[in-house]
Amino acid sequence: LDIPCPLPSGIQGDDNLQSMIVGTVMRKVKSRTWKKQRYFRLQEDCMTIWYKSKKAGNTHSTFSVSDVEVVREGHQSEVLLSIADEFPPDRCFTLVFRGRRGNLDLVAESAEEAQSWIKGMRKLIENLENMGQKEKLDQWICDWFNKADKNKDGRMNFKEVQDLLKMMNVDMNEHHALRLFTMADKSRSGTLEDDEFVQFYKMLTQREDVLKVFQEYSSDGQKLSVQDLEEFLRHEQLESEGSQQRALELIDQYEPSETAKMLHAMSIDGFLMYLVSPDGSIFNPRHQSVYQDMTQPLSHYFISSSHNTYLLEDQLRGQSSVEGYIRALKRGCRCVEVDCWDGANGEPIVYHGHTFTSKILFKDVITAVGKYAFKVSQYPVILSIENHCSVEQQRTIAHHLSHILGDKLLRTTLDGHIADGLPSPEELKGKILLKGKKIGGLEASLNGAAEESIAGEVSDEDEVADIDEDHPHGDSMRRKGKKSKQRLSKELSDCVVYCKSVRFHSFKQSRLHSKFYEISSFTESKARKLIREAGADFVQHNARQLTRVYPSGLRTDSSNFNPQDMWNVGCQIVALNFQKAGVEMDLNDGLFSHNGRCGYVLKPEFMRSCQRKFEPDNPQDREGYRPVNLSIQAISGQQLPKVNIKEDSIVDPLVRVEIHGVPADQAKQETRYIDNNGFNPIWYETLQFTVHVPQLALVRFVVEDYDKTSKNDFVGQYTLPLSCIQQGYRHIHLLSKDGTSISPSSLFVRVRITDVA
Repeated sequence: LDIPCPLPSGIQGDDNLQSMIVGTVMRKVKSRTWKKQRYFRLQEDCMTIWYKSKKAGNTHSTFSVSDVEVVREGHQSEVLLSIADEFPPDRCFTLVFRGRRGNLDLVAESAEEAQSWIKGMRKLIENLENMGQKEKLDQWICDWFNKADKNKDGRMNFKEVQDLLKMMNVDMNEHHALRLFTMADKSRSGTLEDDEFVQFYKMLTQREDVLKVFQEYSSDGQKLSVQDLEEFLRHEQLESEGSQQRALELIDQYEPSETAKMLHAMSIDGFLMYLVSPDGSIFNPRHQSVYQDMTQPLSHYFISSSHNTYLLEDQLRGQSSVEGYIRALKRGCRCVEVDCWDGANGEPIVYHGHTFTSKILFKDVITAVGKYAFKVSQYPVILSIENHCSVEQQRTIAHHLSHILGDKLLRTTLDGHIADGLPSPEELKGKILLKGKKIGGLEASLNGAAEESIAGEVSDEDEVADIDEDHPHGDSMRRKGKKSKQRLSKELSDCVVYCKSVRFHSFKQSRLHSKFYEISSFTESKARKLIREAGADFVQHNARQLTRVYPSGLRTDSSNFNPQDMWNVGCQIVALNFQKAGVEMDLNDGLFSHNGRCGYVLKPEFMRSCQRKFEPDNPQDREGYRPVNLSIQAISGQQLPKVNIKEDSIVDPLVRVEIHGVPADQAKQETRYIDNNGFNPIWYETLQFTVHVPQLALVRFVVEDYDKTSKNDFVGQYTLPLSCIQQGYRHIHLLSKDGTSISPSSLFVRVRITDVA
């Protein structure tokens, strides 16, 4: 193939990659009984894995190396563990995909072949992660070229180019396309090869919108001098500190031309590279690491939290899997739920009680939590235990927790004393906390005065009661198994330190009698009722104590409620079904995308004091009220993905900007749609918002494919806190429904945030 694909350096000499290109027969395993042989090979582009069944004729499948997040060696998935007696670990490995796509479990014929694939895949993944923006774009062009070059002769005639444009979401006037094609066909061969195709692509993707900005600031229309760039950074990007030094750094980092670098100047190519880089992103790179104060009490933070973590699908028949915990923890989740029931052979199991969801062993869940708890964040993990077990199996639970987690499990208060408030995430680094019922208080257990065991409710969530609450008249909704008064084992009770589950009575009662280490759980409808009746009291309650809110038992499809309503009153543990993509998970990902994605975000200062009054419904009443105007000019879109698989359908994109915050800030506006252009649509439309509580606001950018007869199709989105937005000319790198990258799709916008006069 002639087109210059940015192949990994050292690929020729890499034996593992060479043997992957030759290909290997391996077993694809889906369960103990489903194990089929497939022929796998790496394609020459070193970006695509191709595989086919030995029997199924010509049908084959492919997936991209960029879809693979990590390679796990040995028996590291439930499926491979279930066949551990058949195949040794050195022949087994698992490819874990990004987003919500299932794993691929493979068994090689020999340990050597397994190693070839494990090492080769890891090298390819690493190579991708180290690619710069330009190489990624070259790679993207290269992938398209290979898809469109139907007869595989390494050159493209005009018909192939037209087909390619359709595939790339461009509906181009034939005359215009032919003009560009002829200009690029320097060799006059009637086909485009290697450099000619790149030239054609560059003409096609010329960014008039960026050129316009460039020329506005360039003194000579050809380049940006240090002074020009400095002025652009000051006036447009509002980056005033050390802007001369900053300008020199940007030239050094993004200017491809050595000549321009020596002249301390930036060309249009360098300017575009800067604008599509993390420095030119709408998300402030300074907020990518942990930058907030982590020494305040736990109750002062929003905590990324998952509900029914063991489920991968719906609540009635979905598969229960340890993978659910691994995925949630790898997304920065810091509170996971474990629904425990009595299992066979004295081993407690985890599943959604009274349903057809599959069952997994409690000890397997805890092993996975122990292994993955601190891979992406060092801050504490809370295990929310839903205990439906007999005293015997509760003792087994306590035993597993202590033995499997060891020192990670917090068994006693930090310094052996009782403080007057919760410890901080900083003090609890590397610790796993248990949330559950407890016999007596912390004081009693520290003095060794707790009773042996008590009769009483040992579980926190009562789904029957929740459903009755959501449907006061629906007797038919009652599920079997009203709560029995069960005993709580002392061993399990002793594992609970700072998160003792208690039933909530009223804010007044909590203010007078509650202990700081007590936590109440609310179903979403109960939480909404309290927000309506006593929002300001709820905020104050949450300044001192933890609150957990979880989805209604009626959401059998694993759908989610809007978490923003709960964050507006300072609820910390707002538990969502991580397994369900949608706007609610976008908001969760958006809120926790900053502060190093560590799963803890410090609440605004006015929500952290028990003395201050903050009423989400009347934000203008608080001291320090400073609303802002947010102005977003949607300029253009770049290389939006196709949503409709139909050959000749092209996206008609529109941009919607949504503000999620206190009730007065909830707003959305959208641009007009652009007919038939998903490749480089241009809007130049400005959307304006007034935001009363910018500290709580999230901004969600959504691109949709307009459809006049039915619901618009989702194309991509990006959500971030208003406080993380960089002003000026910025690119927004869009994400899929699953929250994974759909590079190189982006939006180009100009952002201004000003105080309301």
